[in-house]
Amino acid sequence: MRCSLLFACVLTLASSLRFDIDPSPFPAASPNDDAALLETGSPPKLTVPSTSDELKIVSYNIRWRSGEELHEIIERLRSDAEVGGAQIIGLQEVDRRKRRTGYTNTARLIAEGLGMNYAWAAPPQSEDSTEEETGVALFSPYPLTEISRIVLPHPGPRGRRRVALGATIKIAPDRAVRVYTVHSETRIEVWQKIDQLRAVLDDLKRYPQITRYIVLGDFNTTEVAALKETRRLFAQAGFLTPFDEDQPTWRFTAMGLRLLELKLDWIWLHGLSPQAWGIARRINYSDHWPLWIRAKFD
Repeated sequence: MRCSLLFACVLTLASSLRFDIDPSPFPAASPNDDAALLETGSPPKLTVPSTSDELKIVSYNIRWRSGEELHEIIERLRSDAEVGGAQIIGLQEVDRRKRRTGYTNTARLIAEGLGMNYAWAAPPQSEDSTEEETGVALFSPYPLTEISRIVLPHPGPRGRRRVALGATIKIAPDRAVRVYTVHSETRIEVWQKIDQLRAVLDDLKRYPQITRYIVLGDFNTTEVAALKETRRLFAQAGFLTPFDEDQPTWRFTAMGLRLLELKLDWIWLHGLSPQAWGIARRINYSDHWPLWIRAKFD
């Protein structure tokens, strides 16, 4: 119990400190051509997408759930009142053939359960060959094209890496959206966290013909400065979000007690207007809660 309280106190202290952004130029993201760490696919039977003018978006760090919990998450994504029925789903901490998750191809299983196309990506192997690192995934009943795997700059402890995954989703002949799911590193400086997000925005510049973007995921904004600088970065790039910094999306619990809550997860929109949104705190499979938005095309 004392260790848990100490951990909570340390994080709380860290979140109250002010960090300045390093004025030096941000280094570019490191490309990685390991094809084995990028996977795409389609289920035998695709869900027919809705023809509504609205687009529903969900982001959820599932913390490598498996077994019955994973099947329950799939059912939630299919039919839940808050997170069900989305046309674009971005997940983080999605395992593929890990021992802890029964050697299951999690992204493929979710895609088959939802009847959606999918793409999955993972970072390169770190120096420490444990099972901690995992992947990110995108799902949609619409085709995923121009898929890009981005190895984010700045390694974390023991050289571990994190990735983002981008894809172009064509909703209609005149409506294409560029979508990214991101899993940022936790234990790096604030300016380095912003640099990781900047690498995703830099990738957007490769698609000047597209004007609608969605960037979502677990940004690990554990510090007050990280929250503020994240908002500044995306606002300067023309993005908006309906979620405030004081709306927690993650909690730390010990001995049945909720000791700490932080805002780590985001959905940012460009060229789309949020109509309704929420954080589904009824869904407790992970230490994160899923976020959802219903948006209209500008």
